Amino acid sequence: MKVSLVQMNTQNDKAENLKVAADLIEKAVKADNPDLVVLPEYFAFLGDNPQEMHESGEEFPDGEIYTLLSGLAKKHAITLHAGSIVEKEGNRFYNSTLVFGPDGKQIARYRKMHLFDVDTPNGISYRESDSVARGEDVVTYKVGDKTVGCGICYDIRFPELFRALRDRGADVIVLPAAFTLMTGKDHWEVLARARAV
Repeated sequence: MKVSLVQMNTQNDKAENLKVAADLIEKAVKADNPDLVVLPEYFAFLGDNPQEMHESGEEFPDGEIYTLLSGLAKKHAITLHAGSIVEKEGNRFYNSTLVFGPDGKQIARYRKMHLFDVDTPNGISYRESDSVARGEDVVTYKVGDKTVGCGICYDIRFPELFRALRDRGADVIVLPAAFTLMTGKDHWEVLARARAV
């Protein structure tokens, strides 16, 4: 299985972010002819204001993001793992991954289970759970004969999810993240290696 990873500097301009993501997907397909293309966490919109994040959200299967990604997966006959998107369902919002198969149909949806709720040593608190609901399902999907497991960012700190994905036959685990610079530098590589082990 050949995988292309799309890296982008997402900002709080949804239209521009979608344009950049589509362009980068096109370039990855042209350059690498991958089976699977993976986008980052919150690739369509990333901002500091929870209200703006909610406003960027979409109900699935409707919405601009869903339609764009489904179309790109079908056009290029790839599996497209849409890092994460703000999903709206009723009055709740989720940090969700969508996966589209080579026919453009949705083959998986994962809602982030472990939300980034931390108190830092310098007294700053982050509470993702104040604006995002928690997912409950362990999710895998197939790319050819390989089983792919889903996680998002802060999930990396919880080995039980990775054990559950292994028990469901995951050969590969995709873990898009918008990790912060300092914790990313200090923690990301060692945690990724630990989960792989």
